Amino acid sequence: MEKEMDKKENKNPFDRSFDSLEALADAISEHLQCSVTIEDAGHRLIAYSSHHGETDPARISTIIGKRVPEKVVQALWREGAIPKLMKSEAPLLISSIGEIGLGDRVAVAIRKESQVLGYIWLVAGENDLQPDYICEELAKAAKAAKTKLLQLHMTHRKAEIGQQEFFRQLLSGDLKTDSEVKRLADEQGIALPPLFCVGILPFSDEIADKQQQQIQYLITTTLQKRIALHAIDRDRLLVLEAVPARLPPMQTPSALMLLADQLSQRFDCATLPGGCGAVYDDYARMTASCEEAQTVIRLRRSFPDALKAVQRYAELGYYRLLPDVQRHRQDHYYENECLNRLEAYDLDHNGDLLRTLEIYLDHDSNLKESAEALHVHENTLSYRLKRIAQIGGIDLGRMDQKVTCYLEYKSRRLR
Repeated sequence: MEKEMDKKENKNPFDRSFDSLEALADAISEHLQCSVTIEDAGHRLIAYSSHHGETDPARISTIIGKRVPEKVVQALWREGAIPKLMKSEAPLLISSIGEIGLGDRVAVAIRKESQVLGYIWLVAGENDLQPDYICEELAKAAKAAKTKLLQLHMTHRKAEIGQQEFFRQLLSGDLKTDSEVKRLADEQGIALPPLFCVGILPFSDEIADKQQQQIQYLITTTLQKRIALHAIDRDRLLVLEAVPARLPPMQTPSALMLLADQLSQRFDCATLPGGCGAVYDDYARMTASCEEAQTVIRLRRSFPDALKAVQRYAELGYYRLLPDVQRHRQDHYYENECLNRLEAYDLDHNGDLLRTLEIYLDHDSNLKESAEALHVHENTLSYRLKRIAQIGGIDLGRMDQKVTCYLEYKSRRLR
């Protein structure tokens, strides 16, 4: 108690300049007699003190890996600790989470107004000081750390802007060869993945500064191995995704989908359906992957139910052919007369023959399944199919005619 009173007489032991954040971490550790770590906003380790007694696995892993392990970050989100830290200006007591080897902690966010710059974490239970006193002193330490964290934030921000500009240059197509791209990346210290694809995630409105911070946070903390580069283009997020070589892309959830899920779960930020282009190992194909990603988005908007689960260009199946079918029809002033006759009949008689044909072909000409999808009796469907054959002049026994009608009708629905 006497030691605590002595410390209280010093109104602010951190009201002085520190040469580095390491020096600040040591000062906090000495003043409060506990182990300290200081992280940036993306949970990368910046500074840490020596251990006070035995420490827990979470702290050891953080120091060895120079960042908080992903499983620890996920658990802290799941328990609500990080969301509370992000919103609170005061230090918080955080209970242990045994499954990830995390003991009791006291933590505070270092902030500039509403923006979180980083965090200070103390291992609790290593001293006999009262929690209220520890929190009071830790709040003072957070203010002392702000200037250094701001400088570090600006350095990181400059690096991020440089990487975004490099990514935009790749997407522009100005760099024509794979070797040229890799040479420029080496000059700028940017590591490019061997296998890649471009992903695009649209938003309903222009991406605000707060959303940009949330995106940067998620990429830095949980997706740093999957998203090599990213850039904001008004209401779109563009990413360069590193594709694992050990698994076929279609068996691996896209980083874009994981990011969209985490934006929704952690920040209540909804996105629109996105898409990823084909996977390449040649960076001269960057613009091709980007165009394919845009095709995925366009097709998902046109066929939201059929393509709800589609993420990648390779998963589109025959849908990827529809833009070419549409373009051919427009370039050659071609119209499918069979479909035109059915459409005219439906308009004149308030009919449903075109939709009936589509559903019938969707279900591989299965009469029972098609009737169930249309909510009609099989006899009713059989009658409609006869009328489709008579009015449209379509032989539903011929695969070539069915495929032609199917693709051309689907291409009409493209937006």
